[in-house]
Amino acid sequence: MSILLNIEERNAVLLHMAELIVTNKEDILAANKKDLEAYSGDDIAMEDRLKVDQGKIDGMILSLKQLANDKDPLGVERFAFTHENGIKVSNKTAPFGTILIIYESRPDVTIEAAGIAFKSGNKILLKGGKESLNSNLVLVDLWHKALEANNCSKDWVSYLQFNREQTQQFLEKPSQKLDLIVPRGGEKLIAFTKKHASCPVIVSGRGNNFLYVDAEADLEMAVDIIVNAKTTKISVCNALDKVLIAADLPRKQQFLQHLILELKKSNVEILVDDALSSLEGTSLIKEDNVWYEEFLDYKIAFGQVATLEDAITKINTYSGGHSAAIVTANEEKANIFMQTVDTAAVYHNASTRFTDGGQFGLGGELAISTDKLHQRGPIGLQHLVTNKWYVLGNGQIR
Repeated sequence: MSILLNIEERNAVLLHMAELIVTNKEDILAANKKDLEAYSGDDIAMEDRLKVDQGKIDGMILSLKQLANDKDPLGVERFAFTHENGIKVSNKTAPFGTILIIYESRPDVTIEAAGIAFKSGNKILLKGGKESLNSNLVLVDLWHKALEANNCSKDWVSYLQFNREQTQQFLEKPSQKLDLIVPRGGEKLIAFTKKHASCPVIVSGRGNNFLYVDAEADLEMAVDIIVNAKTTKISVCNALDKVLIAADLPRKQQFLQHLILELKKSNVEILVDDALSSLEGTSLIKEDNVWYEEFLDYKIAFGQVATLEDAITKINTYSGGHSAAIVTANEEKANIFMQTVDTAAVYHNASTRFTDGGQFGLGGELAISTDKLHQRGPIGLQHLVTNKWYVLGNGQIR
C-alpha cells in the first residue's frame, strides 16, 4: 500500500518531469522516430497521433507546469452537516486509487493523462499500443527518474508491456488492485475494454460531430467554422464529420458551392444525401450507416433537413454524443438546439474543435467522456476524484 503523497511532493515530481523532458528531448524524438519508421499501417489519423514533434514536446512541458500550479483536487469539502447528537459529517474529494489508462498511438498521453491522474493522487498503470512502444518506454523511464529524485516510489507510474491476450487476462482478473480504467482510442479498443473489464470504465467515446446550418445563419461564419472544424486536425475526436443544411437556407446552392471549394483546398472528400446530389465535386451517400461513422479522415458528409426538429432528431440518432453545433442568428432556435441535442458539448456559432480540457479552462484532460456518469465531456484534474465521508464523533451510538 502506498501512502498518499502530499501536494508538495506531487508538484515537485511534476516540475521535475517537465525539466527532464527538456533535457531529454532528443532521446524522446529519436525513440519516436523509430516508432514512426516501424509503423506500417495506412491509418493516417493513428500515424498523426503517433508523431511527436517540437509542438507536442512543448505541450507536454506546458501541461506538467500547469498541473503543478493547479490547486490540489483532494480533500475539497463538498458537503458538511452537524447531526443533532453532535456528530460532524462532511464529504471530501479523494483519489480513486489505481487507474489504468489503455491507449493507442499517442505518446503524449503518457505525460498529460498520467500527469492528471498523478496530481489527483492516483497510482497509474499505462498500457500503450505496440506502435508507440519506444516512445512510451523513454517517457516512463523519465517518470521513474522524476519520482526517485523526489524520494517517491517508482510504483506510482507503471508501464504494462502486455500483448492483447495478456491485457484481456489482466482486465478480467487484475493481478493488483484496480479501481478505474480509461480507454483512449478507437471503438474497437473501447468495446474490448468494456467487454473484459472487471471494474468501472470511463468511455472516451467516438466523435462523429454534427453541425446544423440554420436558415438564419451567417453564411460566411458557417463556412469558416465548418472548414476549421473539419480540416485543422482530422485525427482528433472533436473534428467535424457531418453538416446538416436547412432546406430553406437562402442562397443555399451558392453557399454550398463556396463551401465545397473551400474544403477541396484541403482535399476533403464530400459525401451528400439524395437532396443534395446535384452538387458538383461530391459523391452520393449509399448507406445510412455513413451517418454513424466517425471518419478521422479528410472526409465529410452533407445532408438536408426540413426543420430544426429534424436536425436535432438526426443528431440524437447518429452522433457519438461528443459535440454538436448550430450556426444561426436566432437565439431562440440556438437555445432549443443546445437544450435538446444529447451531446457532451453543444455550440452556438463556434467550432467543435474547442471541446478540449485545455480550451475549456481545465488545464488539460484525461479523456473526453461520452458517458453521463460520473463526468461528461473533458475530464480534468478536478473530475478525476471520487469522494469519501468523514464522520467525527465523541462516543455517539445509534
